[in-house]
Amino acid sequence: MAAPMFPRTFCGARQISLQSSTFRCLSVSTARNGKWIPPPREEAPDIPGLEPITYADRMYYVPDLARPRFQDWDKGWADPRYYRAPAPEKMRLFREKPSYVFHRGCRLLGGVKQALWLTKTKLIEGLPQAIIDICDDPAYQFPNHEELAHNLISQACLWHRTGEQPLREEYCPKLLQGFLHLCRTQTSKFPALSQRSLVENCRLATSWRRESNIYHVRGINGFLLTSKSPLTPLASSCEIQATEHHKLESLYPISPAIDLQEVNVYEEQNDAGFRPGFQFPHPHTVFLMDPCSTKARFLPDQLRAKMIMLAFGSAVAKAKMLYGEDAKVLQEPILVQSISTDGQLFHFLVFQLNTLDLTSEDGVKNLVWMEPDQPLYTSASLVPKIKRKVVEVPAGVCGFQSQTFMKFWAMYLQGAV
Repeated sequence: MAAPMFPRTFCGARQISLQSSTFRCLSVSTARNGKWIPPPREEAPDIPGLEPITYADRMYYVPDLARPRFQDWDKGWADPRYYRAPAPEKMRLFREKPSYVFHRGCRLLGGVKQALWLTKTKLIEGLPQAIIDICDDPAYQFPNHEELAHNLISQACLWHRTGEQPLREEYCPKLLQGFLHLCRTQTSKFPALSQRSLVENCRLATSWRRESNIYHVRGINGFLLTSKSPLTPLASSCEIQATEHHKLESLYPISPAIDLQEVNVYEEQNDAGFRPGFQFPHPHTVFLMDPCSTKARFLPDQLRAKMIMLAFGSAVAKAKMLYGEDAKVLQEPILVQSISTDGQLFHFLVFQLNTLDLTSEDGVKNLVWMEPDQPLYTSASLVPKIKRKVVEVPAGVCGFQSQTFMKFWAMYLQGAV
């Protein structure tokens, strides 16, 4: 007696067949243009001592036999279309001892505490007094800054396109670039701002030793503002010497290298991203934007850790170019600033590199000033949000915080006054 036939049904992209009152999943595939596409076939496993029976002798496909594996055809010349990288053990830069790489996609599980341990740094809450003085000094006030900044927020968040609310990944870079352009308009009032250059997609490569491991900072570090002259250190020699008694927080039981890329093929490089003879060789401020997509977005603590690592990497690369690879406590500390945003919240950071002796926890520490979670505005919406005939969120830009823009302006003006 023939087995009863049951109708086939489709559930999303899964094809399910009912037979003998049991559910048996035949395949899971995707549908393109209404056509069913079979899933990729799995390769037969290699079992030591057993030789798979293939359909190579029959010279045509047989479902019950394994797929044959033929040797690569040697053409006698290198074809770049079919290049295969050699095994890591056969590469020239292969090292038995692994190293750990921080790039712009790394999310440090330990956040700021992990970044402070990796960079041997002491954290100071708040911005330095020199930047606060610029914010409070009437001589350095930005004329009509509230109206101009409010219009920039509206242009980026509301007027980008008609009829729909722009996405965060669209208005976040527009807002940051608009603020940078607004600051450049004051060059006539502060001529020292003309000795700046804004570099996009600057590639950074540097390395250092921490305890018994080697760490690297590699990759693109966003927008980098450079200048002809370096920033003046903010901490005095007495404050630097006082950091010797500071104890770094332990990460136990978390490994300090967690979430960093482990590699065995590496070279200890030191490159700030500038060619010899570049007129603006000193790093001033690193501008970062949070990856605003839902899956790639950073937590606030992870974004601040990224700011520390990239500012530290830029300072180390510059210090090694000035003082050499074997320098310990720097004669003149290197100061690098960093500003990050997700389109609404701003984080401000000032990093001062005091030493390159990062192997042990003893001795002088580096310093970092940080002021996180500074909102620029409360909400920006094209249409009001109404619930039960009550306007909860009005249309337009609401809750604008002018003090956040003034801190942005003070850090941009730092070194020019």
